[in-house]
Amino acid sequence: MTRNKAAISVLLMVSLGHLLNDMFQAVIPAIYPMIKETLGLSFIQIGAITLTNQVTSSLLQPMVGYFSDKHPRPYGLVVGMCFTLTGLLLLSLADSFMLVLLSVSFVGVGSSVLHPESSKVARMASGGAKGMAQSIFQIGGNVGRAFGPVAVALLVVPHGQGSIRWFAMPAIVAIWLLSRIGRWYKKQLSLYGRGKSKYDIENDSHLSKRQIGVALTVLLVLMFSKDFYTANIQSYLTFYMIDKFGLTVTASQYVLFAFLVSTAVGLLIGGELGDRYGRKYVIWVSILGSSPFALLLPYCDLAWTIVLAILVGMVMSSAMSAILVYATELLPGNVGMISGAFFGLSFGLGGIGSAIFGWLADLYGIQRVFQLTAFLPLLGIVTYFLPNIKEND
Repeated sequence: MTRNKAAISVLLMVSLGHLLNDMFQAVIPAIYPMIKETLGLSFIQIGAITLTNQVTSSLLQPMVGYFSDKHPRPYGLVVGMCFTLTGLLLLSLADSFMLVLLSVSFVGVGSSVLHPESSKVARMASGGAKGMAQSIFQIGGNVGRAFGPVAVALLVVPHGQGSIRWFAMPAIVAIWLLSRIGRWYKKQLSLYGRGKSKYDIENDSHLSKRQIGVALTVLLVLMFSKDFYTANIQSYLTFYMIDKFGLTVTASQYVLFAFLVSTAVGLLIGGELGDRYGRKYVIWVSILGSSPFALLLPYCDLAWTIVLAILVGMVMSSAMSAILVYATELLPGNVGMISGAFFGLSFGLGGIGSAIFGWLADLYGIQRVFQLTAFLPLLGIVTYFLPNIKEND
């Protein structure tokens, strides 16, 4: 196998590993309607579960990424998946709110290892097409998050919470897959040095420290807009569909599946367009361009609600790979730390948003929450302040 074919194979494997990891992550919000009823939880407790899962991930990811940049650990991915496997087994047995929190924290720790390390591997295997490589890596996660609710609808809803243990089988497959990636990663270290390869192309953006600071601040605002809005959809779309349209739990899971599949498609489109036309233009269209769909969604009938959810998911998700690659161009040589920080920020903002929206849903109802969050994509206007950076092929 040629080196180029080997790199493509690794890129596909790391995407599949991301798919399995995020499918396990998606089991957590997908079982919310079930455990809310069986454990007698409130919306704010549901939000706290999301917060615990995503904060354990978000707080650790930048540290894992920073450590990985300095001291790469090719088999750290395997260790992370072992944490996830432990969390899933605990979740299948959880009979109290506190045990659920412990379970999801284990899953969060596993994710905190996978994302920055896998993002580095994707860049190393990119062949210079960094946006597309990130999109392929991230699309695995989006597809996994899409299949999570479907798997819950088909397996867990009919058979109960204990059937979550069935996810142990694909978790073991993921451990084997990540061990193969680890061997390739280790070989890259021996050939090219710490965390780099001939495919890891760095750029000099020629920006001042002030310009870099402004750019990072703008990216923070954009991530807040995107992740707060997405957190509401991912955590509460099922409740919204049940409350407003009277759908069953299973039917609402399929609507969530459609939304998550649309985000995977948007990621792929965003990566290709970012490599071809520039990251800033993709970010413009992605965040601000999704606002008309978001503003209309709370006032439509069932069919149009599903259509608009798909459109807003597709358009908004196209920003993530562009934002991440743009950030790594600002600070070249810190791929692990930047990836960990931005993935961690995404999870952390999502967790905080979910908790806040759960509190608001308890006070004012889930439909009012969807009306309020519809204004968040308008913050995409701040993309105007992003500086243009030089991007080499």
